[in-house]
Amino acid sequence: MLHDPLIILVIGMAIVVGGIIGGKLNPFIALILAALVVAWLTPTAAIVEFALSKGQSESAANALANTSIGERIAAAFGSTVGKIGILIAMAAIIGKAMLMSGAAERIVRSILGVTGEKNAPLAFLSGSFFLGIPVFFDTVFYLMIPLAKAMAMRLKQSYLLLVLCITAGAAMANSLVPPTPGPLFLIAEMNIPIGMMMVGGFLVGSVTITAGYFFAVWVNKRNPIPLRESLDAPLSEIEALANKDESLLPSLGISLSPILVPLLLITGSATVNTFMDVNAAGNDNVFLAFLQFFGEKNMALIMGAMAALLTLFLQRSKSKDGMKGAVQSALTSGGVIILITAAGGAFGAMLQQTGISLRIADLTSGYQMALIPLAFFITALVRTAQGSATVAMITASGILSGMSTTGLDFHHLYLGLAIACGSKLVPWMNDSGFWIVCKMSNLTEKEALRTFSPLLTIMGVVGLITIMIAAKIFPLI
Repeated sequence: MLHDPLIILVIGMAIVVGGIIGGKLNPFIALILAALVVAWLTPTAAIVEFALSKGQSESAANALANTSIGERIAAAFGSTVGKIGILIAMAAIIGKAMLMSGAAERIVRSILGVTGEKNAPLAFLSGSFFLGIPVFFDTVFYLMIPLAKAMAMRLKQSYLLLVLCITAGAAMANSLVPPTPGPLFLIAEMNIPIGMMMVGGFLVGSVTITAGYFFAVWVNKRNPIPLRESLDAPLSEIEALANKDESLLPSLGISLSPILVPLLLITGSATVNTFMDVNAAGNDNVFLAFLQFFGEKNMALIMGAMAALLTLFLQRSKSKDGMKGAVQSALTSGGVIILITAAGGAFGAMLQQTGISLRIADLTSGYQMALIPLAFFITALVRTAQGSATVAMITASGILSGMSTTGLDFHHLYLGLAIACGSKLVPWMNDSGFWIVCKMSNLTEKEALRTFSPLLTIMGVVGLITIMIAAKIFPLI
């Protein structure tokens, strides 16, 4: 009974959730402990069956089963770092350099220039979604909340609407569109092409943030919250921010380069590989060779980071100290994320070796479409319990990654998107993002629970409905 994959799963999840919430452990420690316990509980026969299901030979399967627990965890940990380590580090550098150079602020102001102040909420919604692709959620919020306060001072209203638009756009991009850590882990763990995840995440994200916008408009009319004085952002400083000289910011073209360079390279490479026979074209085509080399996701993100650092270098009057500081702080924060993500990869790998994917496949063999809501609700359960969207995505993808090779009636991209949307439910006091939004925007805890929490929940559910409809109409297989 104790060796049943579902029982082992419950025990592993209890260790992660209990360790982070009850034991106040760092997620890295909790995930490693869970991996150890899951590996210890997994019988040798289950590991052999798992390896054989992955196409390994009988001798290789037996060798894996006889490998020590520490070595199996270390191998899975290292494999995960190899898949996402460079990508996360480069994404962290891009985000930090864009902030320090003023590139992110230029992008937001340019959007405002196009839409006008009356359409400021839509500008903030689209701007935060766009910036949330390479920049982490909390960073986007830190960047845009001063602008929201400045805009609210101009408009004399709609402060809550602006805050919710920022959170809606950044939160959905953070879970749906690479290269943020959650989507990066999903595509690596579930073998989803990065270009397909980018397009699918963008389309689903567009639907969900539209629903989020209408909810934000409704709640802003029902319970408007005024702009308030605070020690960290006095109203006098907000006014000064609104009047900041445009000459201090880089041009729009330069500001966009850290985002557009990797996006264009990856999209170009994916397009060429999809619609052209690269081998038939030969090695003499310089353009194709360029796309093949730089369009690989690691190289593309490295080029994006170089563009971001160049922008910072030019903006800071060629100051090397500015670049060094940006890289140092970015890698410090990125390194922690890499460790937690890799520990999650080890935990997920140990869960897979229990045969949990095969067990879930058996349970849902009569109706495979049930896997989509199953992926959603597993992720939502972990997110609600322990607060981290990334840990929830890591856990769910570890459980369901084997589904990508079981002959689904739809492309396994939809499973990844369902996991991403499930990670939005339900943010409350155990979520660091909840406190960032609450304290930075000067909302009370009660106000945040009535506005921010239902906003993300509604967008996640709308995403699930959208994904199920799309999987039925456009299975992509």
